[in-house]
Amino acid sequence: MCCVSQRETMEVESEVSTFLEEEKMVRQEEEEEEDIVCLDEAFFINDNYQLTTYTFGSHVLQLFCLQSASTDFDLTGQLVWPGAMLLNDYLSKNAEMLQGCSMIELGSGVGITGMLCSRFCHQILLTDHNDEVLKILRRNIELNTSSENPSCCAALEAEKLEWGNSDHINSILHKYPGGFDLILGADICFQQSSVPLLFDTVEQLLRNRGSGHCKFILAYVSRAKMMDSMVITEATRHGMLINEVAGTRSVVANLEGVIFEITLC
Repeated sequence: MCCVSQRETMEVESEVSTFLEEEKMVRQEEEEEEDIVCLDEAFFINDNYQLTTYTFGSHVLQLFCLQSASTDFDLTGQLVWPGAMLLNDYLSKNAEMLQGCSMIELGSGVGITGMLCSRFCHQILLTDHNDEVLKILRRNIELNTSSENPSCCAALEAEKLEWGNSDHINSILHKYPGGFDLILGADICFQQSSVPLLFDTVEQLLRNRGSGHCKFILAYVSRAKMMDSMVITEATRHGMLINEVAGTRSVVANLEGVIFEITLC
């Protein structure tokens, strides 16, 4: 009869355990390899831009944009969104508020609001966080500031701005130490995680200019009750007053939209 000692038993169990762990690691590596997506990022980029004409009151604008959404959620700025139509309609009817102002727009996308404002403001900075969107934004600035388009009277520029990024914000404030009279945003509240960062950025821009000297005009399109509440909550949490502009609530692209005027308390 062969007797196996306790020590030998433990050694065998240890070897089995090590073997099973190695097998598990091999399977995990194989699964990870199977999950690799072999697609270049360019696969998701749609740059089939078309020169499109938009009319707001007596103002006719032309710019390049997509006619349908890209497959990349991060490239929403390649389209003209319903909120931009709402904001431009409001601004075209209240152009006196733009006359001679300096303005920064957050989430400019293709720049349709900036192009309209360039006919009244003296200085405009259009911003976006996405490099691909910034390309088409700069192309539209070039189109609308050419000698063939004498309607533009403002200094139009584009900068990268990721909301909540202190380096980006500080760089802009260093370049524009006097700040801005107006902050504009159109249809930029649709992702929950970005809303606190948006209001962090707006607060810094408002405080740089000082209470009573700058306001944030937001064209908001309602897509979820949760987001409706969050926008108001975040504005309040950042020490701001948020007021609905009378007569601006309307239906845009089958959604309810409204213009908010937001200032420091």
